[in-house]
This record gives sequence, structure tokens and C-alpha cells, in this order.
Amino acid sequence: MTLSCQAQNVLGTLIDFESHYFDPSDIVNQNPRNPVDVPTVYLDDYTLTFETSHPEYVLYIKDENETVVYSTVVTSATKEVVLPSTLSGDYEIQLVMGNWCFWGYLTL
Repeated sequence: MTLSCQAQNVLGTLIDFESHYFDPSDIVNQNPRNPVDVPTVYLDDYTLTFETSHPEYVLYIKDENETVVYSTVVTSATKEVVLPSTLSGDYEIQLVMGNWCFWGYLTL
């Protein structure tokens, strides 16, 4: 697992997201352009802060075995999500919106 974080500011450490489009009806599964900007999310201790307005996402936190250890719906009005303090270690974070998945890595 490769961990990467870019910048630290008053909101915390910026999570570096990549994106992937998946279309279950498309056998070739081409990658169209992003319909929205990549989310800007910071991690400070166990708090995720969404910096700008955003669409609704389903948030998944996965361990090294790809097992979902936490999930929740992040509404467009949500600015912060507090992750369970029982999590400790390196995780993959996914934000899923329709056929789009944004993913990155974080350490708790």
C-alpha cells in the first residue's frame, strides 16, 4: 500500500484522491472526463473536513484486506465526518458518487 499526503494546513493534512469511472453497462469501460472536481478533504486526528461544497457521497474506509471497516453517507450539507477512534493504522478511503469513485489513503 502506498501512502501519500500533500499539504498540511489549519484544517489538517490534505488527502490526495485519484478517481475512477465505472460503467456496468460498458464492456470496454472507457474513462470519460470527471463530471465534478476531485473532492478536497483534510484529515486532522479522526476528523475529515470537506473544504468546499460537494455532492453526496458514500464514504468507505477499507483496511489492508479491502474489508470495509467503516461506512457512512456524506450528504452535500456535511462539512465534517468524525471517524471511529477505534480505527488505528493505514486505510484506503473511498468516496463514491454514482459511477465515480475517488480514493486515497490515510493513517489514523
